[in-house]
Amino acid sequence: MLSAFWCHLLSAIKLYLLGLKVLLLQLLNGPLRLPVMPRQDGNVAIVTGGGRGIGYEVARHLVRLGAHVIIAENVITSMKEDVLLFLEFKKLDLASLQSVRQFAQSFRERDLPLNILVNNAGVMLVPEGRTEDGFEQHFGVNYLGHFLLTWLLLDTLKDSGKSGHVSRVVNVSSSAHCIGQIRLNDLNSRQSYSSHAAYCQSKLAQVLFSFHLHQEMQSGGFQVSSCAVDPGMVDTALYRHLWTPLHRAQSVIARLLFRVKHGSAFSVVSQL
Repeated sequence: MLSAFWCHLLSAIKLYLLGLKVLLLQLLNGPLRLPVMPRQDGNVAIVTGGGRGIGYEVARHLVRLGAHVIIAENVITSMKEDVLLFLEFKKLDLASLQSVRQFAQSFRERDLPLNILVNNAGVMLVPEGRTEDGFEQHFGVNYLGHFLLTWLLLDTLKDSGKSGHVSRVVNVSSSAHCIGQIRLNDLNSRQSYSSHAAYCQSKLAQVLFSFHLHQEMQSGGFQVSSCAVDPGMVDTALYRHLWTPLHRAQSVIARLLFRVKHGSAFSVVSQL
């Protein structure tokens, strides 16, 4: 019991120290600036978790570039009227593999191209719980849900890739992958649960998947690229599960020092 407590505490300390390092680097490097981006007229993009936060800003940028954007979201939210013309909402619950399959099937039946897939949705530091299919929440939502979604839409991405017009898969990850460990004997954290360790594991799995997918696409000669992007420390609702004292401090610090959502969206859009 005592050993498990110290393991949990160590995981938390490592993650918060990493966050402090990332924050300092952000302050030293200054705000992000979006390079001149090519038009996306005629292209179709899917953004998971695009109803708020970074995903919302990514969707807005893509619409302004001329893309037709499908926001895959568990909870439908309101959006500003200036982006609604080229944007639609479709329900997707990444904590349910059945929901992922239904979303992918519905999309494929429309016979649309898929030029951009932004796997943005995620959870962070949530209390111990299971997805509909019995997986630990971080691993199930951040990694498995997006893995299955990408796999089911991969043929469409391949078909949409043309010479000079590469289809792109962008996984919104985190620097937390640096301290993550894949626990093959306990992927669902049943032996000992630490929300900090579980989050880091899911982000490492996401990065490894991004790297492997890119290798497979390149070696197979397909016009599909895959990458993982760390948006940095951003003032979003993801931090709501921090320990209460830290959450109160974070809410103040975030307004002063964290990146704003539209600035962090630049790091994602620049990969397209």
